[in-house]
Amino acid sequence: MIENPPEGFPRITPYLLYEDVDTAADWLMRVFGFEERFRMKGPDGKGMHAELGLADGIVMMGNPGPDYQNPAHRGGVTQLVHVYVDDVDAHFRAAAAAGAHIVREPVDQFYGDRTYNAEDPEGPQWTFCQHVRDVRPEDMHP
Repeated sequence: MIENPPEGFPRITPYLLYEDVDTAADWLMRVFGFEERFRMKGPDGKGMHAELGLADGIVMMGNPGPDYQNPAHRGGVTQLVHVYVDDVDAHFRAAAAAGAHIVREPVDQFYGDRTYNAEDPEGPQWTFCQHVRDVRPEDMHP
C-alpha cells in the first residue's frame, strides 16, 4: 500500500468509467475547463485511460470494456463528482455557453456553498461549487 501519493497528486482521486474515454475527456476539457495531464491509448488506438486536472484536483478516467454500463444506459445517475471552483457563477456561464446539460442553475445552499449541477454526455453528474459563507453545524437547516 502506498502511504503517500506522488508529489502533486491529491490523496483522494475519483476514477470515473466512460465508454468513450477520448470523447469524454475532450468534452470535460472543452466544457468544464479541465486540463489533460495524461492519456493512454489501447492497442486499438482508442483512449483507455486519462488523467485530467482542475486547479489542484485530478480526475482519472478509464474504459473498463464491454461489461460497463454508464449512467445513461442504467437509466439514472450513478455517481456525482463535487468540485470546488474559484467563481461558480463564471464557471456556470462558461459551461452553459459550451453546451453543458445544466441540471440545476447556481443556488446558495444552507451549508454555505453556492452550487450548480451539470451532466456530461455519458450521464455522470457534476456539482460545481464555491464556498460563500461559513455556517455553524447547529445553524444548518435544509
